[in-house]
Amino acid sequence: MLKLIFMINRAEGMSYERFVDHHRNRHAPLFTSIPEAERYVRKYAVSHPVPAENYPPRAYDGLTEIWFEDWEDHDAFFASDNYRTLVNPDEARFIDMGSVAVMVTEEMEVI
Repeated sequence: MLKLIFMINRAEGMSYERFVDHHRNRHAPLFTSIPEAERYVRKYAVSHPVPAENYPPRAYDGLTEIWFEDWEDHDAFFASDNYRTLVNPDEARFIDMGSVAVMVTEEMEVI
């Protein structure tokens, strides 16, 4: 299983609350609405930091996890017309694309 983690910050001038609302209530439903999400994506999750005493301040405004079975599914999803014309353009509406950090992993469950 291939897991992509995107650490993201909000677009300049956007409030944190508006960013979270857009990520959860506009972008996530848009992402899951395309047939390629059902066909190729094994798991899709969006997360946002919460106040946590005794921990450092948040480094990012949000996190997106996208899981694929393999690189072929990854490539097919991101090359699809629906992703490129519907989902991808929405990302620049709420994400500071220059600040995105990406980690590609294979998860090993320990507990």
